[in-house]
Parts: sequence; C-alpha cells; structure tokens
Amino acid sequence: MRILVLGGTSFVGRALVDDALRAGAEVTLFGRGRTGSELFPHVPRRIGDRDTGDYTALQDGSWDAVVDVSGYVPRHVGQAMEALGDRVGRYLFISSHAVYARTGVGPGSDENTPRRPPVRDTEDLNEETYGPLKAACEDDVLARYGSRATIVRPGKVVGPNDVQNGLTYWVRRAARGGRVALPSRPEQPVQVIDSRDLARLVVQLLVDDRPGAFHAVGPAEPTTMSELITTCAQVAGSQVEVVPVPAEAVSPFFPLIRPESMWPTQQRSPARARAAGMPATPLAVTVADVLAWDRARGEPPLGHGLSREEEAKLLAGT
Repeated sequence: MRILVLGGTSFVGRALVDDALRAGAEVTLFGRGRTGSELFPHVPRRIGDRDTGDYTALQDGSWDAVVDVSGYVPRHVGQAMEALGDRVGRYLFISSHAVYARTGVGPGSDENTPRRPPVRDTEDLNEETYGPLKAACEDDVLARYGSRATIVRPGKVVGPNDVQNGLTYWVRRAARGGRVALPSRPEQPVQVIDSRDLARLVVQLLVDDRPGAFHAVGPAEPTTMSELITTCAQVAGSQVEVVPVPAEAVSPFFPLIRPESMWPTQQRSPARARAAGMPATPLAVTVADVLAWDRARGEPPLGHGLSREEEAKLLAGT
C-alpha cells in the first residue's frame, strides 16, 4: 500500500508513519521539512507549505491513500484535495472530539453525536473555533470523496514524543511522590489515547479500505483522574496522596482537567474503533513509556501545570 502523509514528523504523524512502515506500506511525507528532519531517512519527502498553499511538490504521483494529519482549516483541506484530485484512493482526515456539541451529551456517546456548526470565515485557531473549523474540514472531505472518505476523531492523544505534555505533567509529578494537588474532584473521568493505538487504527482502516467516522479513545478501562495519578505513581515506584484543590485556583486549561459540565465528553464510546481493530494499550504501559522518554530527554520545562512553589502554596491551604 502506498500512503501519502500530510504532516508526519511531529507527534501523531510520527507514530502513524512508524506503524505504516512496520506494516510494510510505502510512505511518502509532505511537509515543510522543518520538524523531525532527521526522522525516517529512507522515506521520500515532498517539500511544501500548507500555510502558504504551496502544493507544487504534489503535482505528480499517486497513492492508495492520503492521511491528513495537519489540516486545521478548510483552506488546508480544499487545497490539498485540489492538488491531489483522484490520484489518491482514500482520504483519511484526522479530526478531533472538539467537533462535537458540548451540551446534551451523555456518557457513552458515539460517532452520531451532534456536531457544532461548521465555521469557515476565520483561520484563527482558538478554543471556540478549533472544533467548528475541523467540522468544516470533515464536511469538505466527505463532499469530495464520499465513500472514499474516512474520519478519525481522537480524544486526548498521549505517549512518547507528546509535544503538548499533558500526561507528561502527571507522570512527572506523581514520580516525585508526596501530596499531589488535583484541581478537580478525584472521580473526574479522563480519556486518553496512546498515540500508537491511534496509529494502528488509522493504518488498519486504510488496509481495510473502510469508510465512516471513528472515535479514537482509551485507555483500555474507564479511568478517573485519581486513578490516573495513582497509576503514574505505581509505575514510578512512588507513593502519593491525591489532594483536591479549588479548580479556580489554576489555569482553566490545566493538563487533563475538565469542568464537571464536560465530564461526559471524557466518556465517549470506543466500540466502533475497537471493532475496526484499534488496540487498547494499558494505561500503565503508556505511562511507563512516557516516563522513560521524558527522563531520556532530560525532563525539560513543560511550560504548564504547577511549579513546586505554586503547588506547595495550594496544599498549605488544605
């Protein structure tokens, strides 16, 4: 199978290319060549820039499938489809759970959950526009490729090489042990998907030439924030006490924390993706691999979460 990956050298794309190569696929990468240029030295690269609309490098060639990892606004997707036309068999778009409506959602929601209205009049990516822009991208892919379109909607993706460092914060914090400040209730549900499970799903969907929309969520068993922190500590060999602190005392975008009104969005059904071949890596395995990767890179500053001093002040009030 010949696969063109739009993106492919950062986090999700990197895992995807790894899996595709292991499966014996012939992979071609398209991107600016600035990120991960040392990766996959034997994989052909086409250099271009989606921000400027430079798809000149894709004027020739054909592929069985394209995986769009780096499409965030309708212009990106529209220009890619115009450049590729019918020289690709299947167009698989990596979307997001942010496309879904935020109210009226119950636990176990599936891929038929109502989406937010698509947005096309901006390319400013923020909390309010990210999901609606992705929804517009989905619509455009479906309109152009029909039964040759596949949509994958990941939840929070975690694992080694995670540039957002969401799980990494909790892995690192739990490894220190002691009293751990949690700006939420311990029973808050949390869904994270190992990047390698997401990659395996994507490649399997391409191999099976399967259309439709699929949730990519994990881990294997329903998990709460308290259980996640405890798992991180167990993997690191430390002891922790999870201490709830006021959510309003921290940034509203604190790693993996969601307001209670959004807890059902952390309880989506993985049934369709599981049936299509998505594996379920145990959370402890993902945590162990993140811990090893983070230590190997020297545990650089994360840029979010609580510093030791900030956490000590919050805990002093409990």
